[in-house]
Amino acid sequence: MTAVLIDAASHAVPLVPVSPTSLPGWLDAQDAAVRRWAEGTGFRGTPGTWCAVPGTDGGLSRVLVGMADPPDLYALAHLPLALPEGDYALAEGGVRPDPAAAALGFALGAYQFTRYRAGRRAPARLLLPDGVDRMALRALAGATTLVRDLVNTPTEHMGPAELAATVSGIATAHGGKFQEWVGEELLAANFPAIHAVGRASHRPPRLLQMTWGDPRHPHVAIVGKGVCFDTGGLDIKPADGMRHMKKDMGGGAHAIALAELVMASHLPVRLNLLVPAVENAIAGNAYRPGEVVRTRAGFHVEIDNTDAEGRVVLCDALTFAAQQRAALILDFATLTGAARIALGPDLPALFANHDALAAEILARGRAEQDPLWQLPLWQGYRPMLDSPVADFANAGPSRHAGAITAALYLERFVPPEIPWAHVDVYAWNDLDRPGRPKGGEAQGLRAFFRFLQRRFGA
Repeated sequence: MTAVLIDAASHAVPLVPVSPTSLPGWLDAQDAAVRRWAEGTGFRGTPGTWCAVPGTDGGLSRVLVGMADPPDLYALAHLPLALPEGDYALAEGGVRPDPAAAALGFALGAYQFTRYRAGRRAPARLLLPDGVDRMALRALAGATTLVRDLVNTPTEHMGPAELAATVSGIATAHGGKFQEWVGEELLAANFPAIHAVGRASHRPPRLLQMTWGDPRHPHVAIVGKGVCFDTGGLDIKPADGMRHMKKDMGGGAHAIALAELVMASHLPVRLNLLVPAVENAIAGNAYRPGEVVRTRAGFHVEIDNTDAEGRVVLCDALTFAAQQRAALILDFATLTGAARIALGPDLPALFANHDALAAEILARGRAEQDPLWQLPLWQGYRPMLDSPVADFANAGPSRHAGAITAALYLERFVPPEIPWAHVDVYAWNDLDRPGRPKGGEAQGLRAFFRFLQRRFGA
């Protein structure tokens, strides 16, 4: 969708932003023909509407675009697949949208998943406004495309090996180093929890690692849950719960896209990307409820529920990140339905072991119109994961506070002195909305990238 953002055009039709309150005044300053046309079409400047105004030559002279005042990120998102094909440029009108945000929203609205069928039409194109950082804007749009494409691709074509190929390709493109541990290599390298979850699949489990940057720079670890399909294991999901489980690697998709943004922008960090890539499948050797799994950290975990597998694969990766002396650990995971019950599909749940870290990330989310919502690491709920036979369990009998208890499980594997943030993300749009098509979605990605930029001085 970055191709819809162009640097030059021989002719670009002006997009005139107006709101319901500013439209009358704007029309008063126009000639009678334009006023009659707008009034005759019934255009009122309502957000999400537009009015094509003809010129004397029979072509388009301009397009009036209705939006709120102040406009949001998606003010132009309905246009790429609605306007006639051609080139357009943001013009002055009764509303002043932020040019970079408007252009990004336009690009987000142009997305179509075309791996298996052609898009319904070619999108309109937008001439990038003067003064915007063109490379940065295209990188942000491209990162969202990457997350959406990875999540939308069915597991048949986006299993652990294919996810590994994606990371390896990004490493090659940006001068990073790629390494992976596959199948029994996980046991030899002391990643037993990742192996336990993925061993029942015909496609062996993997831990993917990509490193990049100057070792003298601050070490940032980005960890993503890469469960490429989740049946629920022997605690099998019902059909409706399993239908979209190709998206259970959405956390890994976010981590990969964020890592590429870091590299493309040459942030002065030492990057360590870790994605445990598995399928939670059912076979004779599937891990079972009641088993005790040893983790890399040395803890023994009782498996209360095989459908709480994301935290089991993540704990080995988080331990490894901490052992690599990370100065900051960020993890992304489509971890719990409880987070969706609490916050709905649009608000990822943010947990952090340092309040100042959470405040920084939340501030960037507000500034980027990429919101997150903080939930507490409420220590009083730790006994909900008590086990009679192991150090603790991966889940418990209570249905209360499921997102919090999952985060508390992960917290055990991160030393308290290392700043750590965990995002329980949905990575999906249930409905079609302008700029947010049904299917895979990047959520919190821009917020975290701007946070990293701000913290590390780029």
